[in-house]
Amino acid sequence: MDLFSVNSENQTREAPLASRMRPRNLDEFIGQEEIVGEGRLLRRAIEADRLSSMIFYGPPGTGKTTLARIIANTTRSCFETLNAVTAGVADIRRIIAEASDRLKLYQQKTILFVDEIHRFNKSQQDALLPAVEEGTVLLIGATTENPLYEVNTPLISRSMVFRFYPLEARHLKQVIQRALEDHERGIADFRVRLAPDALEHLAFVANGDARIALNALELAALTTPPDPQTHYRELTLAIISDCVQQRPLRYDRGGQVHYDTISAFIKSLRGSDPDAALYYLALMITAGEDPKFIARRMIVHAAEDVGNADPMALLVAMAAAQAVEMVGLPEARIPMAEAAIYIATAPKSNASCVAIDLAMAEVQKMEGQEVPVHLRDSSHSQARKLGDGVGYRYPHDYPGGYVDQAYLPEALRDKVFYQPTLNGRESELAGRLRKLRPERYAQEP
Repeated sequence: MDLFSVNSENQTREAPLASRMRPRNLDEFIGQEEIVGEGRLLRRAIEADRLSSMIFYGPPGTGKTTLARIIANTTRSCFETLNAVTAGVADIRRIIAEASDRLKLYQQKTILFVDEIHRFNKSQQDALLPAVEEGTVLLIGATTENPLYEVNTPLISRSMVFRFYPLEARHLKQVIQRALEDHERGIADFRVRLAPDALEHLAFVANGDARIALNALELAALTTPPDPQTHYRELTLAIISDCVQQRPLRYDRGGQVHYDTISAFIKSLRGSDPDAALYYLALMITAGEDPKFIARRMIVHAAEDVGNADPMALLVAMAAAQAVEMVGLPEARIPMAEAAIYIATAPKSNASCVAIDLAMAEVQKMEGQEVPVHLRDSSHSQARKLGDGVGYRYPHDYPGGYVDQAYLPEALRDKVFYQPTLNGRESELAGRLRKLRPERYAQEP
């Protein structure tokens, strides 16, 4: 028995409700209208049995394996399946050899469905590549991880990537209602009545995952005795809430959601939206993200995107990081929130970041530049005999602690790396630099 078959009617009935209620054709498929809606490319390809290699990418319970089942039921090609967790290179080579014979002897194509394809290592993916490239097998891969990072580039380039999104509440309500009304595969024979507020709650707590919704519904139905008078199993909000204790978070500390969430957090800070920053901070803390990682990102952002427009931002971020070390969660959430709010509401300038990148680029492209003689170290008693330090003017010996002299190498004498903005405190720095070095900072930024 493989992923797409059952041996007997009893096994079908004994399977979990989520498995029994899988759509059998495109008309029963719920959600993902952007992919398989009427007239969409993939739907037309499935209906015409004119498929190419593809990768289904999205969170659990959104229909990836179900759509593969539907393709298996509609295609005239031989349909083979592998689970990347248990399959090895030998399994891949066996299927490719059989597919090659099938194509030569019977002119029948082979579709290979690989569940959790991101679990294949490089050698396994490399073993699959020639057969995909030559058309010996048509690949359908399913993954919860971003294939752009987890699947080899050659395989990606030969496949169409379809992104599956979490199901909306209206989709989940359809899935639940269908299970309640289906006598053959659902729980209609259990005479279940689901209260309207319980339906709303179940669609909410499932968080876009049809499997979670159906598992909770089945558990509630099986554990609730019929009412002695009506003979219906009355599923109330309290019963459903008990069957789904906590709304699952779609978060993987090592996966794509991790990177997407920290990216949204940083961009919210940069975009001066404290509410969005707090939301993503709360999401990461609740999901169990390493608070030290979050604190490090705030330190980087405070320097990169706030900079000298408000130098206090870096100090606040450093203090929050220290609080994480000394106090830990849950209390450290408060200084972390304080830092996020401060950084988000601070004036912004990336001039420091731009300046150091320009300077480093200059170092890379310029030949080695000698340090000007008057700036060289003269601490050794014999240094001045070599001319080192001769001609250096000590700024504190002059009014205002400043004297005009060259500091850059001669070839870079008039080079400008730091261009202060007029945001926050940096406007004061801009004014001071225009006053001290008018030849470089004559114009306002």
